[in-house]
Amino acid sequence: MKHIVFSILISILLISCQQNKSWQEVKTIDLGNVTPIGITAINNSLYISDGDHNQVVEFNQNGEILNTFKELERPMHLDTDGESVFVPEYGTDNITIINTTNGKKSQMPLAKKDSLDALAGIALYQNERAIADFYNHRILYFNGSNWISFGQEGKEKGAFYYPTDVQITADKIYVADAYNNRIQVFDKQGNALSIIGKEEKMNAATGLYVSEKEIFVTDFENDRVLIYNHKGELKQTINQGLEKPTDLLVIGSALYIINYKGKNIKIFE
Repeated sequence: MKHIVFSILISILLISCQQNKSWQEVKTIDLGNVTPIGITAINNSLYISDGDHNQVVEFNQNGEILNTFKELERPMHLDTDGESVFVPEYGTDNITIINTTNGKKSQMPLAKKDSLDALAGIALYQNERAIADFYNHRILYFNGSNWISFGQEGKEKGAFYYPTDVQITADKIYVADAYNNRIQVFDKQGNALSIIGKEEKMNAATGLYVSEKEIFVTDFENDRVLIYNHKGELKQTINQGLEKPTDLLVIGSALYIINYKGKNIKIFE
């Protein structure tokens, strides 16, 4: 009987430890004069959009600059297909595709090009695409066959007030609804499913990343990152060492957070 009780206690302790796991800072990468807005990664390289200097900069894991891609008009939240970097240009309303092997640029074909107004984010998932159309308060979504548009200016569920970032998963679309201070979740027909972050009093939800288990949000004006489970329950708040965080992503077991004001990357594990 004692052995059974002991085994039960050990199981409870193990479960408790797993539930209480949290992200801990392990490293800072200084970005020099680069003022980061968006981040993505290919292999061992980090690609940072530098909106103040109209460029995308490639860094290695030690913070050394490997390449610089210039002549971009305020590049924003990036994404990649594993070979090229897709760059939404806030100033030109284009999605520029940078081939990271040869540095050549091309333009992603867009629906409703004449009506776009300040592209703030791009998301890729297989052959799907989603774009945050900032001043039009909407998301443009390509399902592999057709483009649809959803959202309009407003504060009610399903409406946006300046969306800045977007991510597609297998069955959902997540949107950083920046100045409604929340994350919204949609199905792939553009129907609003849920709102995340109302209780935390965000102030400018600028960037997001969705992993298999967690949802990460940069709370820009509050100098913090909020981490939720997929039910929208808050798991952790990170605020130490953050100065106007704009974007983030998870690579393997590491969380990368970029600081616009701090001009650095904070790495957590």
